[in-house]
Amino acid sequence: VQVVETGGGLVQAGGSLRISCVTPGRSHTNYARGWFRQAPGKEREFVAASSWSGRSTYYADSVKGRFTITRDNSKNTEYLQMDDLKPEDTAVYYCAADNYGPSDYDHVSPTDYSYWGQGAQVTVSS
Repeated sequence: VQVVETGGGLVQAGGSLRISCVTPGRSHTNYARGWFRQAPGKEREFVAASSWSGRSTYYADSVKGRFTITRDNSKNTEYLQMDDLKPEDTAVYYCAADNYGPSDYDHVSPTDYSYWGQGAQVTVSS
């Protein structure tokens, strides 16, 4: 399974960015997805997750209320909308996917995912 990320970029504090995560293939193929980020010199950390069904999402406390996951199943694409960005959000953001089958469970560990995107740089200036 291929995972392709696009988006991210450079923005001032308080601004917004969006990252797209595409899993090319037959449309309407569901995946559980997770979003993680890694800043220089730090370990990869959990950001957000959506269940296979898409009915459930879960966010890290550090981004809750600012980041939003949306999904377009017809395009096998999930979006991470990031609003009110802060300098501490600066990192490489990774989308991960796996097919657990019908479930509303949100997987929050990196080891839960078999397929990873290449990463998208997000830089927030103060």
